Amino acid sequence: MYLPIFVLAFYSFNKSPYSATWQGFTWQWYQKLFNDERILSALNHSLLVAFGAVGISAVLGTLMAVGLARYEFPGKKIYQSIAYLPLLIPDIAIAVATLVCLAAFAIPLSLWTIVAAHVVFCLAYIGLVVSSRFNNLDPHLEEAALDLGATPLQAFIQVLLPQLMPGIISGCLLAFVLSLDDFLIASFTAGSGASTLPMEIFSRIRTGVKPDINALSVMLISITGIVALIAELIRASGENRP
Repeated sequence: MYLPIFVLAFYSFNKSPYSATWQGFTWQWYQKLFNDERILSALNHSLLVAFGAVGISAVLGTLMAVGLARYEFPGKKIYQSIAYLPLLIPDIAIAVATLVCLAAFAIPLSLWTIVAAHVVFCLAYIGLVVSSRFNNLDPHLEEAALDLGATPLQAFIQVLLPQLMPGIISGCLLAFVLSLDDFLIASFTAGSGASTLPMEIFSRIRTGVKPDINALSVMLISITGIVALIAELIRASGENRP
């Protein structure tokens, strides 16, 4: 599974502009990336989309998880199933459905339509991670805060929210990685000039795999791997915390 990644990383340091021929070690392809305006613009777009989608999803996903865990209402089971459905639906189906919806309401495609599309699956992931955090919480702490005179809002902010924070942070980091890596949904919902980093990689790789693309891919894999590791460590520490 990791062999293609190792080969990719190996040839990203190749002097030769052709990946199949090794001509010596060099850092030039990594240096070239930081001087490439198209790459920097695509990276800026990817970060803007990821932070925007995660920021919206963090609020909605946390409220959704709290509502499903703490309250009873008609159709709760049905809503719960629908809320996490994006985890199971293929990305191509989400991409096409979002594009059709945007076209039906005559909404022009732009960077913000990518954000809206990414909220769909980011919301489900954050909601799922935060919901799993509820399994380790003591519900009597919130009740004790209410008995001691705290309002429901104060009990939520001062008692429940700090306990949920490890799950919220790990869910946000996971959603950030998924948004940063997404190509399919972004390519369907992007407007003119709103190219993200995976879209830029795909557009360049059609003309052949070159060392600068290898270097860019290695950097993207490294960033997502580090963020995913941090998310897992935060989630694990939150589960072990009483």
